Amino acid sequence: MSETYHVPVMLKECIEGLAIKPDGTYVDVTFGGGGHSREIMKHLGENGRLIAFDQDVDSQRNLIDDERFTFVDQNFRYLKNFCRLHGAVPVDGILADLGVSSHQFDEADRGFSIRFDAELDMRMNQSGSLTAKEVVNNYSEADLHRIFGIYGEIQNAKSLAKTIATARLNGSINTIADLKNTISSLIPRGKENKYLAQVFQALRIEVNQELEVLKDFLMQSADVLATGGRLVVMSYHSLEDRLVKNFIAKGKFSGELEKDIYGNDNRPFDAVSRGAVTASEDEIKLNNRARSAKLRIAVKK
Repeated sequence: MSETYHVPVMLKECIEGLAIKPDGTYVDVTFGGGGHSREIMKHLGENGRLIAFDQDVDSQRNLIDDERFTFVDQNFRYLKNFCRLHGAVPVDGILADLGVSSHQFDEADRGFSIRFDAELDMRMNQSGSLTAKEVVNNYSEADLHRIFGIYGEIQNAKSLAKTIATARLNGSINTIADLKNTISSLIPRGKENKYLAQVFQALRIEVNQELEVLKDFLMQSADVLATGGRLVVMSYHSLEDRLVKNFIAKGKFSGELEKDIYGNDNRPFDAVSRGAVTASEDEIKLNNRARSAKLRIAVKK
């Protein structure tokens, strides 16, 4: 693995959170550069197992040659099916690092980064059909307003949607440069990068259905984990973190904690960490991406 592919954030905290048993079965649902997976393998004995998921073809350059390692080239929303298929249920720990890998940002033609010009793509899975270009050119103004408002948490989401909908009447918006030029008048001075990052985040979440995928994954994690097994999830923006936090606290994504007639709650997990674990100042100096990371650790009841 080249270290430039992706420097794993809070590696030590993630591994500690998993509380690895040498003969246990573990799942890394976001394999990427393989940094977390390699560290997990170091803690496994000869009877331990690691299943790793990644839908990005590029991640397969980093596979680990070890008979205890199984790679699944699928989105982690299919966690339960593929763990069953590989005879790996129940598992002792699941790790999810929800960030886009720095490698994906650095590959200009993937269209994830505001630093390069490229087609508006943003697919994590290169064989997926929906691209950012399609969202920008074909979604209704109301849908664009919803995506930018909810997924991008952009204050002028309504004007943004209207500007895009009006501009595309004169010709399609195909590249990152086209999009930047189209919306340039709406970008607050001095906050260009932050604003564009929010626009890109909104499109990326929509293209990859990231929040729906996360919900599917969290629900299945409760079914796949053994009692006492650990769930370790690292997120990089408030929308994801809120879903993880609510699911650990209440067993669902919104509303109040439900209890049965005996006063027992139905949530499958107990939080191990009080609140979210965040990166140290030293790590943030070395890796700026660690700044926004929030790590939550839970144990299956």
